[in-house]
Amino acid sequence: MKPGLVRGFLSVGIWTFISRLSGFVRDILMAAWLGTGPVAEAFLIALSLPNMFRRFFAEGAFNTAFVPIFSKKLEDRRDAERFAAEAFSGLFMAVLILSAVAMIFMPVLVWLMASGFQGDERFDLAVEYGRITFPYILLISLASMISGVLNANGRFTAAAAAPVLLNLLFIVAMGLGRWQGWDLGLTLAWATPVTGIAQLALVWWDARRTGWTFWPRRPRLSPDMRRLLAVALPAAFAGGVVQLNLLIGRQVGSRFEGAIAWLSYSDRLYQLPLGVVGAAVAVVLLPELARRLRAEDHDGGQSAYSRATEFGLFLTLPAAFAIAVIAEPMVATLFERGQFTAHDTTQTAAALVVYAFGLPAFVLQKILQPLYFAREDTRTPFRYAAMSMVVNAVVAFGLMPFIGFLAAALGTTIAAWVMVAQLWWGTRDMGQAARADARLLRAAPRMVLASALMAVALWVMRDWASAAGIPRVPGLAILVFGGGAIYFALSFATGAYRLSELKTAIRRSR
Repeated sequence: MKPGLVRGFLSVGIWTFISRLSGFVRDILMAAWLGTGPVAEAFLIALSLPNMFRRFFAEGAFNTAFVPIFSKKLEDRRDAERFAAEAFSGLFMAVLILSAVAMIFMPVLVWLMASGFQGDERFDLAVEYGRITFPYILLISLASMISGVLNANGRFTAAAAAPVLLNLLFIVAMGLGRWQGWDLGLTLAWATPVTGIAQLALVWWDARRTGWTFWPRRPRLSPDMRRLLAVALPAAFAGGVVQLNLLIGRQVGSRFEGAIAWLSYSDRLYQLPLGVVGAAVAVVLLPELARRLRAEDHDGGQSAYSRATEFGLFLTLPAAFAIAVIAEPMVATLFERGQFTAHDTTQTAAALVVYAFGLPAFVLQKILQPLYFAREDTRTPFRYAAMSMVVNAVVAFGLMPFIGFLAAALGTTIAAWVMVAQLWWGTRDMGQAARADARLLRAAPRMVLASALMAVALWVMRDWASAAGIPRVPGLAILVFGGGAIYFALSFATGAYRLSELKTAIRRSR
């Protein structure tokens, strides 16, 4: 039996939360042992290259097109197996060729990602690390495609747990490298493809348990594959535009010493709520909407969209307000030790505050886009993404001479809100399934009010903790857990959420 939406959100969200926490341990060790120096910046750029193409090919264009088509074929298991096997083989061949070409032209890719590295040691290090890490894209792309099969079948755990392996293996690698005196940059680079093997093995094993087996075969351009390509190519262009937004930020950051690391560490912090909420909603919502639309269940589609939005805002709005208030103590507590200095804390926290203002927009994008993808419409989001990229470039490069590396973060945030506005405007002709229901319209403004009141309380608590001389770790714990308790109390007091609705959600998740 298919699990309910809330159960799916919680399953993915919990594992993503564990992944983010283990990722923090990884980043804390990296910050302490590598700081924001040349090796750290070179590795971060090298790792971002396969991750950029991964989002472009696997989690972006390919799965966006694959999951809705595959979900509609599940009524005929044999047809679904044939289509999945064809898609797996096609993806394998495409990404294998990409990997070979990228490793040959790695200096060009590094220059396109961080031209500010040209002429110093960071460039050569990034090229060396990039050639080692890039095969990760082949492994993780195949793992993402198998995860799409699992998600469409209502199995979310293995796919959501796979990133935990990445972080644990990185932590083990750094520990061994530190103990044995290895070059930590090379250690992390070589650990990257190993983590890809582990993640692919986990989801392949889970799929095998349920009767889905994947082996690369000679690709064939069947009618279904032509249809997949017809949907995927516009999504690929849209994904490319999104990745160009990241590239713009990297280009701006590479022109300021240490900024790549500052932006990367602040990105990791705001990605915690974004990953937990946004990824959970997007992973569960897309196949759910595809099934509802196939059955012409407009009431069910509206409910799925509204509950996803409600769930996303309920957790994201307070996170955005809280991060904006406690950014500096958060960064200091998590990262300021070893090679990571107080100056690094100040700069990272400044970027984090800018990103925090865009956090609701990043999540709303993940909720609105499935409304298009479930209808196999990938062209419209591409047009919107292209416009947001132009906004990002104008803001980032235009403000760089005035506010330095923070222009990269500001451009990303403003572009995200422009993207949300366009996606929302484009849903006007989609009918009932793309309309907020009465419950969401009632709850949303109350969530904003509860979040704002919590931010005021956090501001007072932060100043009190600082004046009282409370150590960093317990001080941050007080702010995080105290702020959470205040928000939940305020959300019920303002009527943003009702106790009866919470009980219903818990009962349906069982």
